[in-house]
Amino acid sequence: MSFLPVVNRELRVAARKRSTFWLRVAAAMTALAIGAGCMLLSVVRGGRASEMGIILFYVLTWLCLAAGLSAGLFFTSDCLSEEKREGTLGLLFLTDLRGYDVALGKLLATSLRGFFALLAVLPILAVTLIMGGVTGAQYWKSALALVNALFFSLAAGMVISAVSRDSQKALGGTLLVLLLFAVGGPWADMSVGALGRGGFKPQWSLSSPAYVLAAADAWGRSAYWAALATTHVLGWAMLALACALVPHTWQERKRTGTGAARGWRYAWRYGGARRRRSLRRKLIQPQPVAWLACRERWQSLGIWALALLLTAGMASALALNAPRETWMVWSWVGTLLYLLLYLWAGSQACRFFVEARRSGLLELMLATPLTEREIVAGHWRALRRMFVWPVLLLLSVQLIAATLAQLEFQRLATRTASVSSIVLTNQAGAVVRSSSTARYSVSVSGSTAYSGGTTNAQSPPGRTRLLTPGRELWVAVATAAAALISTAANLLALSWFGMWMGMTSRTANLATLKTIAFVQVIPWFVIALGSSLLMGLVMVRFFFRGGGAQPTAWLAWWPLVSASVSAVIVVAKDVGFIVWSRRKLHSSFREEATRGFDQPRFVARAPVPVAMAAPPVITAP
Repeated sequence: MSFLPVVNRELRVAARKRSTFWLRVAAAMTALAIGAGCMLLSVVRGGRASEMGIILFYVLTWLCLAAGLSAGLFFTSDCLSEEKREGTLGLLFLTDLRGYDVALGKLLATSLRGFFALLAVLPILAVTLIMGGVTGAQYWKSALALVNALFFSLAAGMVISAVSRDSQKALGGTLLVLLLFAVGGPWADMSVGALGRGGFKPQWSLSSPAYVLAAADAWGRSAYWAALATTHVLGWAMLALACALVPHTWQERKRTGTGAARGWRYAWRYGGARRRRSLRRKLIQPQPVAWLACRERWQSLGIWALALLLTAGMASALALNAPRETWMVWSWVGTLLYLLLYLWAGSQACRFFVEARRSGLLELMLATPLTEREIVAGHWRALRRMFVWPVLLLLSVQLIAATLAQLEFQRLATRTASVSSIVLTNQAGAVVRSSSTARYSVSVSGSTAYSGGTTNAQSPPGRTRLLTPGRELWVAVATAAAALISTAANLLALSWFGMWMGMTSRTANLATLKTIAFVQVIPWFVIALGSSLLMGLVMVRFFFRGGGAQPTAWLAWWPLVSASVSAVIVVAKDVGFIVWSRRKLHSSFREEATRGFDQPRFVARAPVPVAMAAPPVITAP
């Protein structure tokens, strides 16, 4: 037998796949589009080339880090568990293959596309060296950190896949491991520094791939090489653990334990006898598909636990009269919560149809009197029954927290406007000078903010409120409501589009990746670039309107205007996805349900032979 035969075969197969080539092209084109957008925004602002270079460098590196860390979620978290479910992994171990043969073969086959995509982005990232603002050492350190983060994520997905059988649990376990290492380490060090008042000292952060990239940009001595070595060793340790576990976890062992223990596990998954009877009585007659899709209750319990935990946290912060800066931090936590909700919505919406197609359940349901519309409506009702109330609770909590965060932003904007009013007046050319004394008059929102006094260091700047207290509250509530409307629309679009991706994809992870990419990632880039250009042009026009300087007034209205513009665009986008997905589900459901996983979607039709006239029959005279 040749050395590493599975690696050899899997690399050959992966190199011949069209997705390997097109993903590399898509990554390069995306990086070019982002770079062009950053340069265009910098030109609108009037920045220098070095400023454009450093902005583009940071945007591309951190986006590449997010993509590299998500590679383990969608590429390797289900590569071994899928083989277990299909029963093909055990056939490999009937030969002379070892665990490292199988694990390394799967790793290299799944990592080839991600590695080629990263290689396609690195030359575009090197353009920032020519633009200025980025050193050669910073570029090479960041490139090494990105490759290391990709390897770390893929290794984390491999070790979770080695011990899992369910695709969604493997996805959730990989996400938990990545968050624990990437975010948990820096968060622990920041908490220790805040409690001990000794500042941030990287200890747990050395195990974070995100900290490695952050340390690559640091000047002077840093913990970059120590963090790089630590995360790299952790990646190899997880890969070695996966190699050791694969030969012992592929077979489905008989569950041991007493009848009470087995009954407890079944009750945890499906509920008690009373719940099961009640669920059958309510759903199996009017919506049997809804009963099939929502029998498992652990997902609903998980989202309820998250909602109650955040509600308790916000209630505690309000009861203890937490500092106002707490709500600014909460807004970042809310962003992470939205990402988790989007990932959950995409994975849960496509999971039922993928598993039903693979097991042949959809064909059996189509043989019953159920119609295509009833099957789709049943799945949608199951999603609403399981998750609508905890999601509404999460959105309500986030509405209150976002409102408080916007009020804090208004206070910060007021202080910023008061302190920088003189500087902004000088930039706008509205300075009135006398022979020995300079007097300043700054107009903010049509009223005088500061007037009089000599120009010495002891002169305090004037203080003014950009908005009245009642208007501040109205603007904060409206801004938070616009953001939550966008979130609710995104969740609905992810659910409907995820159902269609579940009908057209081979695996649940692939369907989830397509759903997140098409509904969220790609539109987010387009919307962010378009809204930033539009708002930048409006701001430039407003700054110099009438020769006056009024930029500080826009600090109060900027969140509301940007959130409202984004909400309108996002809702329009999501309505388009929902309408298109519903139409495809209702019109092409039976065709997709009966198509095999290996059957191509687009088959060239054979040419129809031209009909020829039959030869004349010659009869005997």
